[in-house]
Amino acid sequence: MSWVLGFQAFRFLLLPFMGLMPQDAYYYFYGQHLSLSYFDHPGMIGYILRLFSEIFGQSVFVVKFTDFVITSLTIYSFYTLASYFLSEQKLKRALVLISSTIFISILSFNSTPDVPLLLFWTLSVICLYKAIFENKKIFWVLAGVAMGLSFNSKYTAILLQFGLLAFLVFSNKYRKLLISPWTWLCLIISVAVTFPVWWWNYQNEFASFAFQSSNRTSSISKFQIKPKLFFGALGHQLFLLLPILFWIFIVFIFKYVKRAVVKFKLPQSKTLFLLAFFIPTFVGFFALTPIYWVKLNWMMPSYITGIILAGMFVTKKQLKAQVIISVVFHVALSLQVLFYLVPIKSDDTWVGWEELAAETTKLKEVYPNTFVFSNDSYKTSAALNFYLSDKVYAQNIIGLNALHFDYLKDDLSTLNGKDAIYIDSDKRFRNPDKKGEVDPVLQGYFENIIELSPIIIKRNNKEIRKFWVFYCKNYQNKK
Repeated sequence: MSWVLGFQAFRFLLLPFMGLMPQDAYYYFYGQHLSLSYFDHPGMIGYILRLFSEIFGQSVFVVKFTDFVITSLTIYSFYTLASYFLSEQKLKRALVLISSTIFISILSFNSTPDVPLLLFWTLSVICLYKAIFENKKIFWVLAGVAMGLSFNSKYTAILLQFGLLAFLVFSNKYRKLLISPWTWLCLIISVAVTFPVWWWNYQNEFASFAFQSSNRTSSISKFQIKPKLFFGALGHQLFLLLPILFWIFIVFIFKYVKRAVVKFKLPQSKTLFLLAFFIPTFVGFFALTPIYWVKLNWMMPSYITGIILAGMFVTKKQLKAQVIISVVFHVALSLQVLFYLVPIKSDDTWVGWEELAAETTKLKEVYPNTFVFSNDSYKTSAALNFYLSDKVYAQNIIGLNALHFDYLKDDLSTLNGKDAIYIDSDKRFRNPDKKGEVDPVLQGYFENIIELSPIIIKRNNKEIRKFWVFYCKNYQNKK
């Protein structure tokens, strides 16, 4: 237990030193523009960030604190769930396993839909256990609510319903529940709770569902084998779980699959229950990795029951190795956060955004009555929106799709005739020079475009980030 408290204390102490991530800013932006749902995800993470900001105020620390609190609740819920399956000794080992992982640190530091998803996923499995194995009818209702809230966090939660039905289909003892009205009441409630997401999609031509499915379905249907995608996904999982835990996953997957295929023998009911919420998500997504880029967080929900299963297999020696590797990784993480030893050639970083906002404020003083916009999906626009009092726009200004910025009902024609400041991140940052060219798309919306001196962000007297800046005159919206 001391290791669990130690890892959580470490994460909490690091919170004040963590800068704003673009994802933090974007999902905070969700909460500041309340809606039944949003273009790229349901809104649960935005609602939770809004709640915490209303209570504790707006600051980067409050955003990080929100993630830390919700993830701590997930760990506690995991402990409760694991206690139904493991002896006291194995329970402690499982708790150390999950607390030592990198994915728990990521969820504790970075706002994403996975933060509430993991909590409500765990609560869903707890309620389903109570309903099925303890025959407590009220938990069918609570499971439906929890599954609905999971879906309202992220669409991959649909695998909860799939896991439930898969367990009932393959379980000789509990198959009769397939015709139980309580099972179907649970599923109906889970759908009813998701009504806001469906209604928002209905009102917006099912834009979110199409965004999350159409391009991915098209890519998968091409079925082009790409070994780099597989090895990239493998590397991500080794990082998130750390090698020891990942290896234990592989061992028990092989064991149970071999027993089922060779001996036609399924595990006992409680183990089958855990596998039902692990195999479809973990193995299912892993099977796609040779043909599609599976994001590192898609498999996270499977870790909950997967780590409980790992608790049945992990040895004392393996647990010790897991903790040692974890400590090394977390010390390296703390050094990177505190001293920024390795430059990150990406906008997915926690450094530079506040300094960029300060420099942008100075620019607006030099060029009054201008509006600010960017063109990098959401990252710069969301970060500046967090820090600046004036509204910052995204690439919908120049007629490009801009995720949920497109659904704010902004009348862009009111900006006609105004001048603008365009901020463009130089992700690779090879030199401090101007860009020397103007994006042709910009030229179709402004009368004249002048490149200004770039904004250079420094830390410890070292240049670490660069943003190109353009002064754009006389905006004309074409719609």
